[in-house]
Formats: sequence, structure tokens, C-alpha cells
Amino acid sequence: MTVHEKILAGKKAVVTGGSRGIGAALVQRFLDSGAEVLTTARSESAPVPAGAAFVRADMRTRVGVGATAEAARDILGDVDILIHTVGGSKVFPRTLDIPEEEWREELNRNLLSAVRLDLLLAPAMRDRGTGAIVHFSSAAVAKPVPQVLHYSAAKVALEAYSQGLAAELAPSGVRVNTVTPGRIATPGGVATREQWGLVAPEGSLATATPLGRDGQPDDIVEATMYLVSDRASFVTGINLIVDGGEFPRG
Repeated sequence: MTVHEKILAGKKAVVTGGSRGIGAALVQRFLDSGAEVLTTARSESAPVPAGAAFVRADMRTRVGVGATAEAARDILGDVDILIHTVGGSKVFPRTLDIPEEEWREELNRNLLSAVRLDLLLAPAMRDRGTGAIVHFSSAAVAKPVPQVLHYSAAKVALEAYSQGLAAELAPSGVRVNTVTPGRIATPGGVATREQWGLVAPEGSLATATPLGRDGQPDDIVEATMYLVSDRASFVTGINLIVDGGEFPRG
């Protein structure tokens, strides 16, 4: 078992979508690093890492976001770290087959879930003069897929919002950054890319990755740990792309 340094000792963290994949890996690392963690999932029976506080919440809705913020205040008190991993998309044959209601759904899931929770929790960070917020984007921004263009568009908006919020909160000492995962070998990631037609016959995600391997949840965890730690105390407003060099952006 890997022993992690307690670099987040005493910190209070909220991680949305912490029942599987990257979200669950982040929750576990935060716990191992000494943080007190609250996480969310849509299902009451969703498995979350032992030791984390849990609230059942649909982050696509104002009610779910409000319940999360209320639980964070009641259980954690002050929030030092806010991580938005909730996302995903429904696939359609082509862009013009995506109905308007699905565009609204994607904006609620991939943009407004973060905006609404920031509106409820970030002001207290600003008033205290400290905090770290991380939004999760997608490689689909660099290479939009027609079947999920509504998803790509929502993530583009999230990146712009994240940059703007970073500029606004920087003078108060609150740092806002984005992490963009590439092809990460989680069950959800493989299933999504199968739907998009981006998985090789043998099931590998690595065919288009210059580093020649699948990304792992720990690759994203390490990037996020850097951004929320004191090691990144002079880092705000960036998009840290963790994709093995597949979609470089200048």
C-alpha cells in the first residue's frame, strides 16, 4: 500500500461525482493526504471511499447543487478545496440530431453544475482569502466529436468561465484552475469512447496517444493534487492538459 504525505491535513474538500472513476480516485487520495472530504452521487447506494461524507445529489439540478452546498456547510464548515468532476454526455448519430432539450441537459450537467456550486461556496472562500477550485474539462474541446457536440460546447464554456472566475478571485487569494483529462482507462472512459467509435478492437485507449499508453486515474489525481496544494500557490487561471500529448493546444 502506498503511503501518502499528509499534505492536505486540516483541509476541507468537496468533490462532486466521487463514486467512481477519477472522482473516486480523487476522494481516496484526498482522504489519504489528510483532508476531510464530502462527495456526491446521484444514487443513495453509490459506493464511495470509506471515510468520506456523502450526499445524494443530482448536480444537474438547482436542488441537487443546493443540497450539496448545505451539506458542505453543515458537515465541513469552511470549504478549502472544491473539485467539479461531474460530467458526461448522451450520444447522437450526428450534430443536427441533437434536440434542444439535450443541449439544455448538457449545459446543466457540464457547465451549470459547476457554476451553481461555485456561486454557493466560492464567496466564503473569497471572504476568507483562501481556497482552490478545480473544474474538469475534456479533450473533446480540442477535437469536437459531432455526435456529442453539445458536450464539447458545454466544456468550452466551462473553460472560459473558469478563466474568468480565476481572474476575478485571484486578488482575494482564491485560485481557480482547470484539468483536462485525455484518454483515461476507467470503465466509464472506455464505454464513452466505444460509443464515440474511438476505441481500438482490443479495447485499448492508447492508439492515438504519443506516450504509447493509456492514461490512468492516478495521472489525473497527481495533476489535481498539485493544483490544490501549496506547491501551486502561484498558479491560477491555467488549463492543465493531461492527455499523453494527444491533443496539444498552444
